[in-house]
Amino acid sequence: MNWLTKGVAFAAGAALFVACAADTGGDLPPGVEAISLLGDTLRAPELPDSLLHAREGQLAEARAALQREPGSADALIWVGRRLAYLGRYREAVTTFSDGIERFTDDPRFYRHRGHRHITLRRFDLAVQDFERGADFIAGEPDEVEPDGQPNPRGIPTSTLQFNIWYHLGLAYYVQGDFENALRAYRECLAVSKNPDALAATSHWLYMTLRRMGRTDEAARVLEPITVDMAIIENTAYHRLLLMYKGLLPPDSLYRIAGGEEVSLEDVTTAYGVGNWHLYNEHAAEAEQAFRTIVAGRSQWAAFGYIAAEAELARSDGGAR
Repeated sequence: MNWLTKGVAFAAGAALFVACAADTGGDLPPGVEAISLLGDTLRAPELPDSLLHAREGQLAEARAALQREPGSADALIWVGRRLAYLGRYREAVTTFSDGIERFTDDPRFYRHRGHRHITLRRFDLAVQDFERGADFIAGEPDEVEPDGQPNPRGIPTSTLQFNIWYHLGLAYYVQGDFENALRAYRECLAVSKNPDALAATSHWLYMTLRRMGRTDEAARVLEPITVDMAIIENTAYHRLLLMYKGLLPPDSLYRIAGGEEVSLEDVTTAYGVGNWHLYNEHAAEAEQAFRTIVAGRSQWAAFGYIAAEAELARSDGGAR
């Protein structure tokens, strides 16, 4: 059985592993946020002092706002988001769970808790949250989601509906459930109304279709992608899409040489290139890319890192 055909077989086992990890979260050693799909302990990333102090200050401000308005769903959401930006993901999940109990019909809490379930490798729980969130938004107008970490232009590029479908697709994708990932990403494409959203959704949709062997459909996903798209922040996804179109060579994108100091963009790009090698039957190059990604731990919350873990867990039990 090769890498490309292991996805469905892996899904049930991965779901069981992650569900068990979630159930025993209270037994993790102090300071450990999660257990990776390869059995490694994952701790909150160390932040530079200046960034740490800034984010701690933002959390303090969010908590003060909640104290002033204890009945505010917005204020509670920001406490959870600020906890997550500090790498305190389990506390963030607890905060969003409190929000679900207090604001039972607010899909934002399911959206944010589901995101952090993905971070903690609790994929089944993430799916439950996003599917519930999708029920709430059905037939409702979309709304722009404010950025917690604004891009250089200060222009939010995502919406509530985009984020629910986008993250639902990812939760299915990393379990190897490509049929459901495809369903979610098609819904996400329908609400991807700006170039950044289009690039992000098209990237995962294209990869999903290629993993399913639906090459012609994948090619059609690339038709709206152009070199001169007005991308604000999803540069890595845009460049990967241009690579998929044959406009950029893979070796012009893949920059990780190993070690701890890698950026989110590096991890995103390396996974995309590794996955491209995988479905083009360059198994050795794909595995090298995935192992290089997980060799460093600073970006373990990144989607490309989580996806690389899942690929390695599919292949011979993730043996190193």
